[in-house]
Amino acid sequence: MSTREKSGCPINLSLELLGDRWTLLIIRDLAFAGKRHFREFLQSDEGISSRTLAERLQTLQDEGILTRSDDPSHGLKAIYRLTEAGIDLLPVLATLGAWGSKHRQADDHLARIAEGLAAGGEPALDRIKAALRAEHVG
Repeated sequence: MSTREKSGCPINLSLELLGDRWTLLIIRDLAFAGKRHFREFLQSDEGISSRTLAERLQTLQDEGILTRSDDPSHGLKAIYRLTEAGIDLLPVLATLGAWGSKHRQADDHLARIAEGLAAGGEPALDRIKAALRAEHVG
């Protein structure tokens, strides 16, 4: 995945990095599902291929959205964590979730979660961001 900028438009710059479905789903899994390891991402319902996952994880790492570190409990595993830039994507995910629950045929339980997050507004997002900072950034 290339992040060669075609214009200086902020929307374009964001979409060049985040504009495919897999990138935001990886961030979703880090933020909401507690996934930290490569194999955990592979087990998501959407069925990302290992090659695509590896490419997206590397791009997100290169762009400062997440970090990769060795797992002290298992020498061959890596742990992925969100950076501050990744955590700042929470409102984007919340807005997409609220839109999807309103305009698409979403799972009822997941739609209620998305709607509740959106209804909580900025205070709810700030609480979740603080929890993500404690868990990911330290």
